[in-house]
Amino acid sequence: MAADETPAPPAPAAVPTEPLATGRPGRRARIGRPLAALAGGVLLALSLPPWGWWPLAFIGIALLDRSLDGASFWSRFRRAWLAGFGLLAPSTVWMLVFTPPGYVIQVVAYSGFLGLAVAATPPSRWRWLALPGAWVLFEALKDRWPFGGVPLSELGVGQVAGPLAGAARVGGVLLIAMLTVALGVALSAALRRAWLPAAAALCAVVVVVGLSALAPRGENTGETVTVAYVQGGGEQGTSDADTDDREVFLTHIRASEAVPVGTDLTVWPENVVNVDGPIDDEPEAAELADLARRKETTLVAGVVEGAGPGAFRNAAVVFGPNGEIVARYDKVRRVPFGEFVPARELLEKVAGGALPAKDAIAGEETNTLDTPAGRIGVVISWEVFFADRGRDAIGGRGEVGELLINPTNGSSYSGTLVQSQQVAFSRLRAIETGRWTVQAAPTGFSAFVTDEGRVRNRSAVSEQRVEVREVPLRTGRTLYLRWGVWPTLVLAVALMVASHLLPRLAERRTSRGPSAQPRSTARGPRP
Repeated sequence: MAADETPAPPAPAAVPTEPLATGRPGRRARIGRPLAALAGGVLLALSLPPWGWWPLAFIGIALLDRSLDGASFWSRFRRAWLAGFGLLAPSTVWMLVFTPPGYVIQVVAYSGFLGLAVAATPPSRWRWLALPGAWVLFEALKDRWPFGGVPLSELGVGQVAGPLAGAARVGGVLLIAMLTVALGVALSAALRRAWLPAAAALCAVVVVVGLSALAPRGENTGETVTVAYVQGGGEQGTSDADTDDREVFLTHIRASEAVPVGTDLTVWPENVVNVDGPIDDEPEAAELADLARRKETTLVAGVVEGAGPGAFRNAAVVFGPNGEIVARYDKVRRVPFGEFVPARELLEKVAGGALPAKDAIAGEETNTLDTPAGRIGVVISWEVFFADRGRDAIGGRGEVGELLINPTNGSSYSGTLVQSQQVAFSRLRAIETGRWTVQAAPTGFSAFVTDEGRVRNRSAVSEQRVEVREVPLRTGRTLYLRWGVWPTLVLAVALMVASHLLPRLAERRTSRGPSAQPRSTARGPRP
């Protein structure tokens, strides 16, 4: 070697790096990753009732996360869309009973919502910070828009059977969804041997679950009431056109003979009393009043009233032990394409007679009712899926309800998909509000639910059944009743913002680091 030659610097040691999202991915990745996302969505569906294998949700999220690694914006969108399809297509198939086009539209559209939310997360490992927030924002939008929202097939409804359920009393169903995704992220990170992010996500979940166990959950007033639910029984999968309304009414009258005299509160299902006009003017009112007097009970009956051409009202009407109507609540949240048709004039040109002939008139009054049996919160059927309706009924408007009831009707659906989800949502509403909840359905499921979300005296499908139970009246407010979903939404937005901001701050700090040192000794960031 010549004296003036200098030795070449040694080649830097190879350092493992994240795979870059450049170049054309291999055939295996192009097929495998979308299939992983779809499989993740199917596992999420299987974590929900009626299947209820709740631990599968964490595996489903981990599969979705792995499919996103290093993917471009539109690849993330497509893979999240597939995950949404895998989740929604099987778990909302019940909608085919009402409207096949509506079922297709909501699966495609809501999967697109999930696609956009997930595509907005970073392609790098910083997505682990963003994914819980992205999922919360997806569910929050789906709960509200369009057509008033379709808050079904949410991650929290599956986790109500698991250890995360208590978080509902702090942040509602959206906080449970956030924790579910965080655990899925922790699993995905652990599989990548990224122990620090995995431990951080797991610790965050443990802290929130621990605080939820200590959070206010309401307290007993010291008073109890005897409550009966009445399930008349009958065949599942029947339509209103194939049903004798009078026979349904009489079936529940006959079943109510099993209610003991002196029962404080008797709950009938939704719309088992069908009349042409206001209930006060119909003979059924006299029969209901006679039943309430004979049984010395406060009777809540689900009534559907004709309200002129093309319109009806769906209400819970309360008869006191003296036979007088003492309170009433008209359903506010209506089932799109079931109880009302959005843009009816436009859709009638396309769907014609396939659409429901009448629209329900939305109620405007409070769903907290003062009755001889106590102050009762009411959510009617579809409304139990909306967390804000339970919150309004028990304490969101200043009036503190002591008991929550859910008169419902799932007799139009074959199988138990909708019925199982309704029981699960009644459990969520009970935990969120800290109140016992009573669900009554004409053909099942009917049940009592404790303030801790435990199911008691659940009926079977199609059987005639009357159950009577001593139920404590409760008062006080959970944190969810005080705050609603806003803290969870703020946290979700913060996680999304931080996932994009923190990498830029870290990159800027790294780029400035070496400039403060002499060139000969500076050690830059590892590649």
